[in-house]
Amino acid sequence: AIRYEGPSKRRNGERVGCECGDNWSERNENGWCFPSPTALLNVPLPPPSRPDLARPRHGSFTVNRRASETEAVGTVATMPSTTVTSLGYTPPDGGWGWAVVFGSFLSIGFSYAFPKSLTIYFTEVQEYFSVSYSEIAWVSSIMLATMYAGGPVSSILVNRYGSRPVVMVGGLMVGVAMVAASFGTTIMHLYICVGVIGGLGLAFNLQPALTIIGKYFLVKRPMANGLAMAGSPVLLFTLAPLNQFLLDNFGWRGSFFILGAIVLNCCVAGALMRPITITAKPPANQSGGDDDGAVGKTDPQAVRLIDGKQRPERAGCLARVNKLIDLSLFKHRGYLIYLVGNVVMFFGFFAPVVFLAPYAKHQGTDEYSAACLLSIFALVDMVARPGTGLVSNTRWIRPRIQYFFSFSVVYNGACHLVCPLLPGYTGLVVYAVFFGLAFGMVCALLFEVLMDLVGAQRFSSAVGLATIIECGPVLLGPPISGALVDIFMDYKYMYFACGVMMLVPGLFLFIMNFFNYRWLKQEEHEKKREELPMGSARELATMEETKDSEQNIKLSQEKQLTDSDNKEP
Repeated sequence: AIRYEGPSKRRNGERVGCECGDNWSERNENGWCFPSPTALLNVPLPPPSRPDLARPRHGSFTVNRRASETEAVGTVATMPSTTVTSLGYTPPDGGWGWAVVFGSFLSIGFSYAFPKSLTIYFTEVQEYFSVSYSEIAWVSSIMLATMYAGGPVSSILVNRYGSRPVVMVGGLMVGVAMVAASFGTTIMHLYICVGVIGGLGLAFNLQPALTIIGKYFLVKRPMANGLAMAGSPVLLFTLAPLNQFLLDNFGWRGSFFILGAIVLNCCVAGALMRPITITAKPPANQSGGDDDGAVGKTDPQAVRLIDGKQRPERAGCLARVNKLIDLSLFKHRGYLIYLVGNVVMFFGFFAPVVFLAPYAKHQGTDEYSAACLLSIFALVDMVARPGTGLVSNTRWIRPRIQYFFSFSVVYNGACHLVCPLLPGYTGLVVYAVFFGLAFGMVCALLFEVLMDLVGAQRFSSAVGLATIIECGPVLLGPPISGALVDIFMDYKYMYFACGVMMLVPGLFLFIMNFFNYRWLKQEEHEKKREELPMGSARELATMEETKDSEQNIKLSQEKQLTDSDNKEP
């Protein structure tokens, strides 16, 4: 309950004034000022400082304001009005959110692990279609590039329909694509089915899974992101032997057909992503009744009222595009720093994984031992991702998570620079362990730091724009690294180049985030300085009005005394 008292009342020994501004309606016959519903939304008042102030008094009235409720298909959670986020509510940080994390675990795992696991079939498919290795390698490259390039389309659909239907449609697309590819007669058939359709389906799995975690988690968000990102190494570790078993028993056509059925589990993962629907009830009117209309979280009117001002809708093509995907992110300084660092980083991010086994064979290691290096890498990566989420959720790391991400990128680059200097197979095992840890740290923090920069409300648009920009380095990084191997006939120069491509953006992110935090503090101080004179001027105007009214009352009293003296005989 919120209490508004008349100008003659006193609270804690101080006189309570009544400011009649734009947010207040007219006085009634008793001289009381009643607030309009807009004033209740735009002018937050502190709670009573003493318990006795909460009881009704003579000469005061009470307005009841209900807290916003979070409804999620039968689950209603009341969020405290004092701790709301930019989403308009406080995420539950648990409950059904852990089921959502499991769904994201499956969805993200299939998105990243599925294209890599298909490389097991490349040799047999290459012999069947009589194509070169570079031609067959384009299947997974097109699939990954389409997955990244489809980010904006996925973000638009998520903003429009939510995460659940988009993930379910994406899983259905990948399943149908793999079944159709099993009947393929040319390599171009695989490019279209597996590469384009399957890659777009994986894009519909990736972005919604990343977005919905921010809807359910705030305090435990780094840990939830780490657990969800662990799906990639877990499913890669599972799909690799499964694909080999399917290939040995059913051939590549039968394996593709079975994989199409397996990947339909993404539809189950999408079904777990239950949306959070916010119903914000307006305050009661003056007569004590409730208004029938409720403004929801995603209602455009609620968005325009979020800062207390009714903003007119912009017209034009750019405004319509901005409703679908937030292009104003390109004016966000922190987001631009993140993009520049990541674009450079992705040129050297995936190539060391691709060439780890060939590099071991080049050093004289047998095929079995070379494959064991990838298994060691995957196991460490599997543990590193949720572990990094737990560490980054601590009170020491969470406020400095941007610096922690910069450190993980620098650490990744340092591993690549040291790799060619390590002797023998033992050195490669040590490199696989430390590289798996570094790779898992970067993957666990990659989207968490982005959500920390732009907030959960704008994350869907941010990740969509980021992935389409990053698809170029993801597609070109491994071929450029392979070209270095062909030129120098040695893998060490490729690892040196990848180390530099990771080390430079890591240092760039660390330095620019340091300056960005300083600039943000300066802007905050300047904003406070600008607001201070405005508040002082308002106070001064109120004091002057009070003095004028007191002077008018004094003059009227003196006039009455003078008139009474003149009337006396």
